[in-house]
Amino acid sequence: MLKIILRHVSLLILTLFILSFFSFSLAYLFPGDPLVNLTGIRDSSEQGYAILAKQYAMQGSFLSQYWEYVNHLFSGNWGLSFSSGLPLAEEISRSLAASVELSAYALVVSFVVGLPLGFLAGLRHHKLTDFALLTTSVIGYSIPVFWAALIAILIFSIQLGWFPLSGRISLLYDVPYQTGFILIDILLSDLPDKEFAFKDALRHLVLPSVSIAIVTCTIVMRITRRSVVEVMSSEYIQAAYARGLSPRQVFLRHGVKNALIPILPLLVMQFTTLLTNAMIVETIFSWPGIGNGLIQAIYQRDFPAIRAGMLAVSALVLTFTITIDMVIQIFDPAGRRPENATS
Repeated sequence: MLKIILRHVSLLILTLFILSFFSFSLAYLFPGDPLVNLTGIRDSSEQGYAILAKQYAMQGSFLSQYWEYVNHLFSGNWGLSFSSGLPLAEEISRSLAASVELSAYALVVSFVVGLPLGFLAGLRHHKLTDFALLTTSVIGYSIPVFWAALIAILIFSIQLGWFPLSGRISLLYDVPYQTGFILIDILLSDLPDKEFAFKDALRHLVLPSVSIAIVTCTIVMRITRRSVVEVMSSEYIQAAYARGLSPRQVFLRHGVKNALIPILPLLVMQFTTLLTNAMIVETIFSWPGIGNGLIQAIYQRDFPAIRAGMLAVSALVLTFTITIDMVIQIFDPAGRRPENATS
């Protein structure tokens, strides 16, 4: 186990340093002068330019500048946003929390819908129900996320008026920032109308979370179906039938647990897919997440925000993926068999 942990931690550290190096290099890849890109200040005098270069550690060799950049990252000095003038570390932490919250609720929707449908399709293998669910999953998987979001807005917001058109919560409620997760912040707040604010936030969450959950829901359903088919055709299931157990007893006692254990890690890995899709949907629903923030930064040519935002998203996805892979290899003996066989 220690060997697995050390290997994954070293891989994570190495990859994060590679990401930070690429993020630092973006200042030189953007069009124009690197110092002007990072400061937004165009000082034509040599003295002013030298002061800015010293202030932003843009003097010396390329590697020395990179080392100063890494030190600033660890100290929380990610620079200032051109558009708001606020520290980027604060802005990105808030927007990233909004994206993670949206992705987490979409993952819950994917599990609540995809798992039962996957079990149903697996139990009805090669029957009409199975073919109907597979056809539906293909259609759902083929729908672009942005198109699903636009259709949801057209039907449920404009035509029916059931859900809000955009935003995270109504402007009537001033929720103080505490954790970055709007529902948790409402519960922790002292708002007099906390119940109405919570319901309003839930209504704002429905359309964006369902829109990005459609594709993941089909993936969850197909993975679950395949696992159920494999488990229910195994020898120990046939032995359970031979002992006189009913199909319901066999499924509840042996089928559910053995079908879920090998696929749960794969299902959790869908979180990174949801986070990517959320960054697309955020612009459509005006959700204050990292994807919407990056789009606005690109429009406004806010180079420090682009650089810091890309680094934050990449680091989060990479850390989550490597951590889940490490947990799988530690707690899933079957997943370590190929490794042990070659060692």
